[in-house]
Amino acid sequence: MIALSVAAALAVFILYTAVVGGATTQLSPSQLQGHTGHVSLVGAVVGPVTGDAHAASGLRFRVKDVSGASTVTVPVDYHGSVPDLFKTGRHIVVAGQVRNGIFVGDNGTLVTKCPSKYAPAKTTSS
Repeated sequence: MIALSVAAALAVFILYTAVVGGATTQLSPSQLQGHTGHVSLVGAVVGPVTGDAHAASGLRFRVKDVSGASTVTVPVDYHGSVPDLFKTGRHIVVAGQVRNGIFVGDNGTLVTKCPSKYAPAKTTSS
């Protein structure tokens, strides 16, 4: 009975997360212009990376489209925890909003992705 109750609670949580949790729009730098609300910026870090995420001035860097199809870059000012894998060239997702032409990331909402993990599988020819 307890296991069934836990499973039911998990099912409700997963359903709620799927419906409500996906409400934040994900945009690439080339799609960001004109958006004023809270969004998730998805892109690749371009250098230089300067500052400190725990200082008043924050960690500053630019983000470009992952696809490379656009030359648009967006300046980011981030305060909070920085993942160990964060560096130039890494694919990231950061939540926040645009203020005075700069994307200001929310505290603790910077996530890195390994680009090789999303690259197409290499085929070998014989």
